[in-house]
Amino acid sequence: MRYRTDLAIENQELLEEARAQAVGYVKKQRQIDEDISVTEIIITSQEGEKAFGKPRGNYITIEARGISEQKEGIKKRTSSVLAEELKKMIKFDYYLKTLVVGLGNEKVTPDSLGPHTVDKVKITAHLFEMFNADGDWEMSNVSGFNPSVTGVTGMETADLIQKVVSLAKPDVTVIIDSLAARNIERMSTTIQLCDTGIEPGAGIGNRRKPLNEKNLGCKVVSVGVPTVIDSRTLILEASESIDGWKPEDAGKYFEEKDLDMIVTSTDIDEIIKDFSDIIADAINITLHPGIYS
Repeated sequence: MRYRTDLAIENQELLEEARAQAVGYVKKQRQIDEDISVTEIIITSQEGEKAFGKPRGNYITIEARGISEQKEGIKKRTSSVLAEELKKMIKFDYYLKTLVVGLGNEKVTPDSLGPHTVDKVKITAHLFEMFNADGDWEMSNVSGFNPSVTGVTGMETADLIQKVVSLAKPDVTVIIDSLAARNIERMSTTIQLCDTGIEPGAGIGNRRKPLNEKNLGCKVVSVGVPTVIDSRTLILEASESIDGWKPEDAGKYFEEKDLDMIVTSTDIDEIIKDFSDIIADAINITLHPGIYS
């Protein structure tokens, strides 16, 4: 049975565990300091896309230990590392226009990372319009949008975002979303950044219209943090440590129980606050270098 995860690094770990001879990707790792590491997975071909179930492009995973423990300086250090990776994908210049989108439902805590992050990003588009400015060397032209979810608005989220993109005409759209993971420890340590856009709901089997350059007409960079785990994934992960366990046993259990639940951490409120602070700070550093240097 296949584990559900939005994280490229976990897909790569599954390939290693299965001793699969996957081709079409390159993996690079860096240790930033004693707490923070960066893993870059570059999917380079159709074979890589098939192995990972993701489009070719760059997937950056930042793992930071000590955030939930509030280790001294860890949030600021993590923001700085994320900002450096964002700067590689978003090149600041005088004319840069960016739309920052927060996917998710603000009223459902595990799904509220996007809206909470956008609320903390410095929005400047109205200032450029007020002063009739075509650009600036200290800050970029930034719009923000929280589209909520289809169950609340009754409208397809991707259609709403496409409309806002047509109005804002950004060079880059940055999308923040909550992700699904295989390993529960990653919910308090991990940020994934990629330049291929995002397919909302893919990790929990609720696939929506992809938000990518093809559909939006501009470059799309996504930033996500795993905040939930599919209950089937959690059971599979735990079952592997039991002597005599067989994959078909789990399949029978899921079928009998008709199990379809999403699990989150008991400290999810703090996780959302910490990571929305970190991501918003990194976005502000990237888009407004003259203010948040």
